[in-house]
Amino acid sequence: MKSIKSHFVFNRSQQNGIFLLVIIIIVLQAIYYFLDFSTEDSAESLNPEELESFQAQIDSIKLARAEADSVKIYPFNPNYITDFKAYTLGMSVEEIDRLHKFRDSDNWINSAKDFQKVTGVSDSLLASIAPYFKFPDWVIGAEKKKSKVKTTTPISVSDLNKAETEDLQKVNGIGEVLANRILNYRNKIGGFRSELQLKDIYGLNYETREKLQRHFRVIGKENFGLININQARLLELLEVPYIKYELAREIIDYRQLYEKIESFEELSKIESFPSDKIDRIQLYLSLN
Repeated sequence: MKSIKSHFVFNRSQQNGIFLLVIIIIVLQAIYYFLDFSTEDSAESLNPEELESFQAQIDSIKLARAEADSVKIYPFNPNYITDFKAYTLGMSVEEIDRLHKFRDSDNWINSAKDFQKVTGVSDSLLASIAPYFKFPDWVIGAEKKKSKVKTTTPISVSDLNKAETEDLQKVNGIGEVLANRILNYRNKIGGFRSELQLKDIYGLNYETREKLQRHFRVIGKENFGLININQARLLELLEVPYIKYELAREIIDYRQLYEKIESFEELSKIESFPSDKIDRIQLYLSLN
């Protein structure tokens, strides 16, 4: 017992040291208990002007990165397209293989229509790359002669916005279901502004659409009013069939950031903007 007790016997300086250590431990415990060390969101400590400045910098970085990642397309002959070029244009492996198989048979593509027929690319992809097709002059001349021969036979053209189900069914390839689908979509968007909007009809393929456009066109386009995209409010933009609420907000935010939208192609910089439908969206908007 005496040996154990000797472990708890301290001189004056040791007692003072132990007492000081106990005081320090108590003070640290009190600080830990009474003070809140949790960090608040840094965004809450910033004023609105600082937040707006940071957001502008982030948007600028996003746009710069999007421009850097975009691929610039130069005119090209689709008969000599490489695998890498076709891939960057958005073609699938199957579509590229069909093109090479066609060319390996010593066959030639002479028009955008031939290109889609051989490769099977979608209408949206064809619309985006066809303007860059460059064929030899003799091919273009032959196509013009061919088109002149075809137009020698007069074809009566009716107003697409006045056509009924029975009228549309007279076109080869359009049945009752597809005809009703065209009329329902026409009512949904408040009438066709261009034959381009036929691209949005589900089940209406390229060849049938071409046949339909030989007999039906949009007549009286001058009656359609345009919305100024640089002045339009949110509710006005929502009147465009292809623009939903979130996209309308992004367009307005982009316009405020850059003060003015100079061209419709500029809208493709908006992440959620449907670039494949820009030709139809332009039917409802103006820049000034």
